[in-house]
Amino acid sequence: MPLDTIRTWLGLGPTPAAPQDHAPLRSLVDTLEHLEPARARQLARFAYLLGRIAHADQHVSPDETRAMEALVVQEGGLTPEQAIVVVGLAKSSNLMFGGTADFQVAQEFAEGAAYDERLALLRCLFTLAATDASISVSEESEIHRVASVCKILPHDLTALRVAYATFLPGLAARSNPRG
Repeated sequence: MPLDTIRTWLGLGPTPAAPQDHAPLRSLVDTLEHLEPARARQLARFAYLLGRIAHADQHVSPDETRAMEALVVQEGGLTPEQAIVVVGLAKSSNLMFGGTADFQVAQEFAEGAAYDERLALLRCLFTLAATDASISVSEESEIHRVASVCKILPHDLTALRVAYATFLPGLAARSNPRG
């Protein structure tokens, strides 16, 4: 009996009568598969980089997941349901491939994006990192790595840091005299 279950899971045995239960997920996957390939790849890179920042402190909170989904909807033009799938895959990919793919994915994103798109990515990364009202040192460090690969100009990075100063480690206390 367990062998049949494993065979079915691997797609080698008879399929149980529950495929209708997965129909909504299948339609989402089909919709994502019909995106123009270059756009789909760039969206996957964008989501992966969001996951990289969210996982920088070794934990992705439910608030960070929701923020990632909202950013994918906003920046990627997907439905909320599609964003859930994309973000889930990005989080899994980030956990599985982590450090080995981080540089390559950032480089490929940068190569396929105009400067304004790379700057928008950085803005999204800061927004995501600030989700829990504090940007950790590890999150800021990862954002700087992505900024470097994306060749973000120093004055633009400084402007983003100033915009998010109340959330940055070391700057938050100076920016907020009551905190």
